[in-house]
Amino acid sequence: MFYLVGLGLFDEKDISLKGVEALRKVDKVYAEFFTSRLFGSNFEAIEDTIGKEIIVLDRTQVEEESVFLEEAKDMDVALITGGDPLIATTHSDFLVECARKGIDFEVIHGSSILSSAPAISGLQAYKFGKVTTIPFPDLEYNYFPKSPYMAIEENLKMDMHTLVLLDIQAHKDKYMTINEGLENLMTIKENLDYEGLIDEDSLAIGIARVGSKDNLVKAGYIRDLIDFDFGGPLHCIVIPSKLHIVEAEYLVEVAGAPKEILDDV
Repeated sequence: MFYLVGLGLFDEKDISLKGVEALRKVDKVYAEFFTSRLFGSNFEAIEDTIGKEIIVLDRTQVEEESVFLEEAKDMDVALITGGDPLIATTHSDFLVECARKGIDFEVIHGSSILSSAPAISGLQAYKFGKVTTIPFPDLEYNYFPKSPYMAIEENLKMDMHTLVLLDIQAHKDKYMTINEGLENLMTIKENLDYEGLIDEDSLAIGIARVGSKDNLVKAGYIRDLIDFDFGGPLHCIVIPSKLHIVEAEYLVEVAGAPKEILDDV
């Protein structure tokens, strides 16, 4: 049996009871943390929780070698990852391989930033459009990919909110901040050959450390948030579209948005 187990958002306490039970009974536990990781925990804490040693794999070992799938033919093997295990398409491919090779599998889900960030933003989940990610720019060539800005604009045209994920380079211990993400959007805006929909006067929501006790949700105009100290990672951004009165009240009362936004709903 092959088990694909999501660890949730922040620390070892986010693992579901179902996940803990499965990990305690398998023969081997592998982990990959290049697509996501738990900032509030470490290997030792997770190992203490499940009572087993964790074998950490790099990207090549996961995507090209997939030794855990070969072993799952003869024993119970688990692969653990932060968040929900099927958010990364790499993990979906493992289930395809299991089906082709006749290996039984079970997926144990974990909480995901794709649901938790929109929820804690106070915005209505069904009003979110396409999710986008801001990658680190290539500063050597002064290249800032425009696709995140375009995705936000397309959502705004349809009155849809946008969840903006920020680049992670875990192997370099490098995590984009909300400030860097907003700066990148403003750099893209400055280089457009038309008048863009998102500028320093646009409303944004910065969200940091979802799932932790010191999570932070701060709403305001981009010009104000761009220098705000959001603390440590992980960060993401929400760009809201037209607000319902309940959404606006949440942003003002809970997320510290300027009260004047209530005049526009």
